[in-house]
Amino acid sequence: MIRLFTRRPRGTSYRRAVTVAAALTLTTLTACSSLNGVVSPAAVRAAVARSGGEQASGPVDCTVAKCVALTFDGGPSEPTPRLLDFLKEAQIRATFFLQGKGHTDTYPDTVRRMAAEGHEIANHTWSHENLTELSPDGIRAEIEPVQRDIEKATGHAPTLMRPPGGATDDKVSKVLKELGLAQILWSVTAKDFATTDTALIVKRVLDQTERDGIILLHERYAGTIPAVPTIVRELHDRGYTFVTVSQLAAPATLEPGKVYRP
Repeated sequence: MIRLFTRRPRGTSYRRAVTVAAALTLTTLTACSSLNGVVSPAAVRAAVARSGGEQASGPVDCTVAKCVALTFDGGPSEPTPRLLDFLKEAQIRATFFLQGKGHTDTYPDTVRRMAAEGHEIANHTWSHENLTELSPDGIRAEIEPVQRDIEKATGHAPTLMRPPGGATDDKVSKVLKELGLAQILWSVTAKDFATTDTALIVKRVLDQTERDGIILLHERYAGTIPAVPTIVRELHDRGYTFVTVSQLAAPATLEPGKVYRP
């Protein structure tokens, strides 16, 4: 079972726990015996190439380009339009994992704007519960309202989701397969929920980013949006191309229920 920490910051002890959890993430994901099918987007992309399948289509071919996916969790929120302004100016499409309560039900116009400007929209549950601690019906109750909110705003229900804190297991995977959602984890975290230090957020992202990575940020926290232009500029100077999560895996299709992590 993949089981990391899922709650918002509660103080110093929480931050220490998250630090330990982040350090152990790779071991947890690869050594866990009760969860099947953890794979990277790059691996499924390569598998299609080896099988002689279709080539990547669209503006970016990540078999050639040095790609990285920029993702944001827990919105939309009041600051989100400022981030969208920058991404539009920089011509970058990100993947937004949207939360429900107080977010998709409160800022539907922002959700519509995300879709209109070409961003990938995904599900991050209604109230950020640890899905591994819920019954199958409880998992559905966390997922389905967000699906409905997003479909109402954009005309399309998501096909991707991110389990809060990365906490998932085979029970969760089974329900998400039934709901048509692939699970997307990450390889880069700035822990921006625990700091307002923009320079530190930038450093953490730059230190961890590698080709075919997935960067996790939260635009709702004060230090994050000011960090994004520097992150983008520095990674661009290092030769990176920003893509959505689905573009990172293309031409492979991310399968419902499966867990993807670089």
